[in-house]
Amino acid sequence: MSQTRTPLLSARQLLKHYGATRALDGADITLHPGEVVALMGANGAGKSTLVKLLAGAEQPGAGSLHWQGRPLQLASPADAVAAGIVTVHQQTALLGVPGLSVAENLLLGRLCCGRSAWHQAPAALRAEAAQVAASVAPELPLDADFADLNPAQRQLLALARALYERASLVILDEPTASLSAREAERLFALLAQLKAAGMAILYVSHRLADLRRIADRAVVLRNGRVAGEFAAPLDLDAAVACMVGGSLPQLQPRPGLPGTPRLQVDGLRLRPGAQPLALQLQPGEVVAITGNLGSGKTRLLHTLFGLLPANGGDIRLDGKPWQPRHPRHAIAHGVYLAAEDRWKSSFLPADTLGASLADLMALPHLARLFPGGRVRQQALDARARDWIARLGIRCHSERDTPDQLSGGNQQKVVLARWQQFAPRVLLLDEPFQGVDVGARHDLVAAIRAMPDSAVLLATSDLEEALAVADRVLVMREHTLHAVPVGQADALQYITSLEQAVAANLEETPS
Repeated sequence: MSQTRTPLLSARQLLKHYGATRALDGADITLHPGEVVALMGANGAGKSTLVKLLAGAEQPGAGSLHWQGRPLQLASPADAVAAGIVTVHQQTALLGVPGLSVAENLLLGRLCCGRSAWHQAPAALRAEAAQVAASVAPELPLDADFADLNPAQRQLLALARALYERASLVILDEPTASLSAREAERLFALLAQLKAAGMAILYVSHRLADLRRIADRAVVLRNGRVAGEFAAPLDLDAAVACMVGGSLPQLQPRPGLPGTPRLQVDGLRLRPGAQPLALQLQPGEVVAITGNLGSGKTRLLHTLFGLLPANGGDIRLDGKPWQPRHPRHAIAHGVYLAAEDRWKSSFLPADTLGASLADLMALPHLARLFPGGRVRQQALDARARDWIARLGIRCHSERDTPDQLSGGNQQKVVLARWQQFAPRVLLLDEPFQGVDVGARHDLVAAIRAMPDSAVLLATSDLEEALAVADRVLVMREHTLHAVPVGQADALQYITSLEQAVAANLEETPS
């Protein structure tokens, strides 16, 4: 870590209010060239607000910013880019302009700021874009539409553009949330190059393995203030305790209830040519499946929920043959899926009829709740208030919409939707995405408080799997492998897994 006398960026006593909510309450942060600083904090701690202020998207109510020792005023994101601050958003759709080519997006800053005319010859523009991409992502398809890029390619494009625009500070918001293990390794290697070149990196992530791997220093926010700082090697247990205001209890694995398995899978092939897999879940058991992006985790859950057909094999639900024809059939038999992208699968736009928390929690169960077809809003609201209290959902009322909630509270709403009618099998796909460790602890407690339900959970983060499951399985190439690992030696196993990924283990796309 660089120890230059003058910081690249220093923020002092930043205040930011949203009505009666104090999002930042005198927050300080200092960044030096050539260091990676992890920004940690529970949902609602102020991380997103701090990032918005540093990116110029919003302005503080009080406090000061200094850039290389001089006062800095950021009235817009364009001011931040001009100063040398580039933000790579978690929502990768925000990193470019659909309808323009990759080459045009690489040169977007120059084209939009009048430093070059749009009538530049296409061949010359493409050649210049190839030079921009050469040091970071030479394989980017320069003629492709930005809309056709995957999340990893969009992030590489944004980083290449940041280098081209001579950024000195890059802010990364949950950069590995949508990346495979191989793509994450590629990102880590690139960030090491940028750090060596003197760039400062502010890295925002809930994934503790990422922070352990890459950060020189961690700054922890709690209630809008800096609650602590930790230097590498990071003491993540202490950092997490600092985030949540105390230590979190350790999970005690438990066997499921004896008797007939709730779910039994034998000889199932998730796609032609894949090895058959076997799986058994008892009532009251939580089983996690972890593996790289594209290993088949989501395909298995979709098959069990009736979204995809099975390729042979035998599936049994409480000892009886189970062939879900479609999701409605699965829901009717108590098999529920909380899909990976809650905004696409579980929520509606805020201005849409039925977008309130009460309506969303009840949506799949309306026929059961109101068999006569007449929906009584008061009954929905009362039911929602009960589940809001049970799961500790932080909101103003059951008439709020999900966009008003933090990621952890949004996920609690999704869980409440499926828990209110006790599932026989609950399928959870990446349930902790965008959720801090404190909210994750609440979700884990709720998931494990269903004694008659079997839970099958898919996550690409082994630490998340170990935090919730009684058993952990690894999926590779669309088949399952047992993991002889417990909570005590989780760190050792995670380290060995990272080393294996770094050695370029083969991955199979879904």
